[in-house]
Amino acid sequence: MQAPLLTIGELSRRTGVSTSALRFYEGRQLIRPQRSASGHRRYWRGTIRQVAFIVFAQRIGLSLDEVRREIESLAGRAPTEADWKRLSRRWTARIDKRMEELQRLRRGLSDCIGCGCLSLERCHILNPGDEAAARGAGPRFWLGDEPRESSE
Repeated sequence: MQAPLLTIGELSRRTGVSTSALRFYEGRQLIRPQRSASGHRRYWRGTIRQVAFIVFAQRIGLSLDEVRREIESLAGRAPTEADWKRLSRRWTARIDKRMEELQRLRRGLSDCIGCGCLSLERCHILNPGDEAAARGAGPRFWLGDEPRESSE
């Protein structure tokens, strides 16, 4: 019979997350260990799913504060089917936005930076006369602004 509680080392092996990361998650109140009489951390087996949830949420781009809010919205219980559908809808929208941003970045690799000038101020291909400056601060084309069509 397996012990009902896991040590931090066992939790690390089961989740693939380092013990230092697990302690960090504890410090951010994402997971909560029990303490043995000697003060050692012990985790319920359900913590394996919590850690998987945290890792998954981080991989789609949620900050740890956002992950904590999601966990708190579950009030300490495992997600129901309805919870998962709600989370999935929100996270899918977030993934879609991230994919769009990555596609813009990919285009930028072959457009502006691909020519080697590294300057939108001097770029005669995508930004003649520094037209991008009129659109606002920052990397306008990577933020989604389209360069004007070249007449050449």
